Amino acid sequence: MRDEPQQPGWEPRDRTVHTPPTPPTPPTAPARPKRRARRRLLPSWRTLLGAFLLTGLLLAGGFTAGYLLVDIPAANATAIAQSNVYLYADGTQLARDGEVNRENVRLDRIPAPLRHAVLAAEDRDFHSERAVDPQAMLRAAWNTVTGKGKQSGSTITQQYVKNYYLGQERTVTRKVKEFFIAIKLDREKSKDEIFEGYLNTSYFGRNAYGVQAAARAYYGQDVEHLDTAQSAYLATLLNAPSVYDVATHPENRANAVARWHYVLDGMVAENWLTPAERAAMKFPAPHKARPVTSLSGQRGYVVQAVEDYLTGRGILDENTLARGGYRITTTLEKTKQDALVRAVDDQVMSRLDRNGNETDRNVRVGGVAVVPGTGHVVAMYGGIDYTKQYVNNATRRDYQVGSTFKPIVFTAAVEHGAHTQDGRPITPNAFYDGSDRRPVEGWNGPSYAPENEDGGSYGQISVREATDKSVNSVYAQMAVDVGPTKVRKTAVALGLPQNTPDLTASPSIALGPATASVLDMAKAYATLANHGEHGTYTLVAAVSKDGQEVELPAAARRQAVAREAADTTTAMLRGVVEGGTGTAALAAGRPAAGKTGTAEDDKAAWFAGYTPDLATVVAMMGQDPDTGAQKPLYGAMGLPRVNGGGAPAEIWAQFTREALEDTEATDFDLRLAAGAEDMTFPDGMQDPFGPGDGTEPGQQDQQDGQSDEELLGPQAGPRGPQGKTPGGRDTTPGAGRQQQAPTGPGPDGPTVGGAGTGTATGTATGPGTGGGIGGTTGTADRPPAPPAPPGQPQPDAGPGAGPNGRP
Repeated sequence: MRDEPQQPGWEPRDRTVHTPPTPPTPPTAPARPKRRARRRLLPSWRTLLGAFLLTGLLLAGGFTAGYLLVDIPAANATAIAQSNVYLYADGTQLARDGEVNRENVRLDRIPAPLRHAVLAAEDRDFHSERAVDPQAMLRAAWNTVTGKGKQSGSTITQQYVKNYYLGQERTVTRKVKEFFIAIKLDREKSKDEIFEGYLNTSYFGRNAYGVQAAARAYYGQDVEHLDTAQSAYLATLLNAPSVYDVATHPENRANAVARWHYVLDGMVAENWLTPAERAAMKFPAPHKARPVTSLSGQRGYVVQAVEDYLTGRGILDENTLARGGYRITTTLEKTKQDALVRAVDDQVMSRLDRNGNETDRNVRVGGVAVVPGTGHVVAMYGGIDYTKQYVNNATRRDYQVGSTFKPIVFTAAVEHGAHTQDGRPITPNAFYDGSDRRPVEGWNGPSYAPENEDGGSYGQISVREATDKSVNSVYAQMAVDVGPTKVRKTAVALGLPQNTPDLTASPSIALGPATASVLDMAKAYATLANHGEHGTYTLVAAVSKDGQEVELPAAARRQAVAREAADTTTAMLRGVVEGGTGTAALAAGRPAAGKTGTAEDDKAAWFAGYTPDLATVVAMMGQDPDTGAQKPLYGAMGLPRVNGGGAPAEIWAQFTREALEDTEATDFDLRLAAGAEDMTFPDGMQDPFGPGDGTEPGQQDQQDGQSDEELLGPQAGPRGPQGKTPGGRDTTPGAGRQQQAPTGPGPDGPTVGGAGTGTATGTATGPGTGGGIGGTTGTADRPPAPPAPPGQPQPDAGPGAGPNGRP
């Protein structure tokens, strides 16, 4: 045994030695950490579980209560749609849209391609899904909230419940009822019964409810004879009936065709159509609409325009409006509406020979009149008869506006303080090179050298005279000087829609390739007449149903362009009427401003004009009645050519005279832009008024010892307020060209010249005997001759007078 001491913790080798065990040391419990105060704010798992169970019980209870309390009602009374009544502004009846077009058919009469097309478009899982799809409803609600477009998330069952048992109101109560009724209905009726009801109650446009009525309305045949392509188009209509009717709205054809492709692709995806059959499909253009005879004459055009107004602004949706029961008071005034129809009949329709003249078969006319101060559309002419020509010529957007766009270019020039290429401000008296096919300068795009009408060249010509004669080369250059983008913005500000076809920011914009509607142009010209203030233009004054008023958008007004820009344009457009291409408008018998226009290849002729009280635009259009193709108007009414200064201006004059016959004639109250009457000349051009001594036009007469009163004769009288004599002549320095009173017959009898009533452009428009009117013009490059005493021959206007040319 070794003598070394044992290491601590070792047992002795001699196991005979008993060593008592050391008792274990009890473990020390760790100190318990203090709970943080914030943990007390969090609910425990027991609380969460309780809340979850309580929520579940409440939902289950609510579901049970809803299921027990909501019964399937009888068919909604509005399932049988009522007529809508349309009224003139004075409350007299204008039109009633007739009875609903509906014919129920059994499901076995509806061909499989049509059933499959509807399912592909609306609800591909209809036969396998439940009556409601909460996930789809939540997804649709989320997409609506996040701005991805309004979606319903409804199954076909829910849509049928809405159509047949409830209504189209977008309320929580209706949606809750729809939810429970759909569940119950799914238990009580078969899928085929529900689908048959849906196909017979859905709205397809053209006042057609159900697939049978739709088949007749769009393709003139019974539903069982539809082919797959036609079936897919009817299914397309369910999404937006009026928008996708390509016969009524040809501008929406691209969107309609895209939706049609979507339906066919869905049929392929569901194995209802083979890819080979799909590839062979061609878009089946629908037949022309055949409206009910109760909408004959102008009534149908008005009803269509009002419906587009209400649905396009979200006041009423199409299905709700189509179900009827509404009293709609329009802004149309019966006397003015009748006057517009009468003017078109007298000046155009009575002169057509549709049997002996091939071109006369193609003539169409559209017209709209707007009150500048209120924005109310008081008259509309859509065509010869809604039952014969379905497309509304007053609202269609497929004909070029031509030179009626040129005043917008000039307005933009004044609004933006534009200058010519050599730095001169653009005013009515600024000079341009009016040579034919003159290339525009300062344009970075492709070379552009527009042709003037009939190849005319004018050399150096003032903007005023270029407007009178509608010189294309001048206005194309002006558009570049202003900036085509600014011109486009001005057009939109005045009232043309942002999406107007061919409203392109290029030099050609000045010549009017844009295809704005007659109504669009009437809005723009009404803004000019209203001193540049743009109002809320409307066709509808009030809408009610069952005594309850439907809320309409609040009227909004804004200054589209400066008053000086609008008024200076008005002052210049006076010359177009008084001695330019629009002299036929003088027959209105009151101060007027306007512009003529002609579309490319003479396919349309326009006159757009206004008095202080009324802005009216009239257009003649050429369209083949069989093919719908646009046609030139050469030879119409036995004339070699038709231009805006002809029949359109004559319609305008007769209508304006009759529409305002009970209204006292008023002159324009104009505030011209600074320098608007200053004469500016290009380098090297002499002042045609004198030796360049700096005197203003008319001042030389003063220096020669003759006063304005002496020039006008004793009728002029002393000067009145604002530089006008009681006789009306504006004697303000630089007030514009002085016009002569003409001899010869007026519109209603012989005219005796006289000083008449003056305007801001110095126009004599005084009435002579027999109700005639005074007023022919000189031009900016020649000082006016004083008028002769009443009853005496007037001085000849001389070579400075502008011809009655054609734009």
